[in-house]
Amino acid sequence: MFAIEGVGAIDDTSDLVEVFLAALDAQGEEIHDHDVVAVTSKVVAKSEGRVVPFDGTEEAKIALVESESRRVLRRRGPLRITETHHGFICANAGIDLSNTADGTAVLLPVDPDRSARRFRADLRRQRGVDVGVVVTDTFGRVWRQGVTDVAIGAAGLRPIHDLRGSTDANGRILEATEVAVIDEIAGAVNLVLAKNAGTPFAIVRGLDDHFFGEGSIADNVVRRAHDDLFR
Repeated sequence: MFAIEGVGAIDDTSDLVEVFLAALDAQGEEIHDHDVVAVTSKVVAKSEGRVVPFDGTEEAKIALVESESRRVLRRRGPLRITETHHGFICANAGIDLSNTADGTAVLLPVDPDRSARRFRADLRRQRGVDVGVVVTDTFGRVWRQGVTDVAIGAAGLRPIHDLRGSTDANGRILEATEVAVIDEIAGAVNLVLAKNAGTPFAIVRGLDDHFFGEGSIADNVVRRAHDDLFR
């Protein structure tokens, strides 16, 4: 894994693939078939015009969070744990107030899977490569301290590695093991994407071919309410 450095400011006039390729070329790197390109949701959102005015008041924050939520699960002061319109369960609907201009807030992309598919298709068109794309964002975890990155959009990858029906080292049949490979990629990439270094892109190289294929976060990763013991 390595980050792509030298990326400037991103706004709704930016072509993310052109920005990525320019920084890649300047770094003397190449993109190969079955590389995985990780891109942070913030620059995806900024390039798609998902930056809105925000006056910094608690009332405005709560109103914005609730407008970006399908429902609110928990409230504590100004904090909301919400289900976004995508089906993500996260703090304050994933709205970001860091690394954005004063008086603004950055919302999540409307459809991160679609954003990943578009990025992948543009890379194929411009460089003729077949890659996987992961859109990452930072989430907290229930009952655990600290945050880590997870995938909120994906293209060209099978997000879940289903081990059900296979056997463990002792020959026992695995009945419930489904590995969220896409989130493992996103969490690992966070080790090289420094939050304050202006590095919104990274490349992961060397994944086995069986990780590549069709899939999306919306279809394969977001847990449906009827399968969730906590809703």
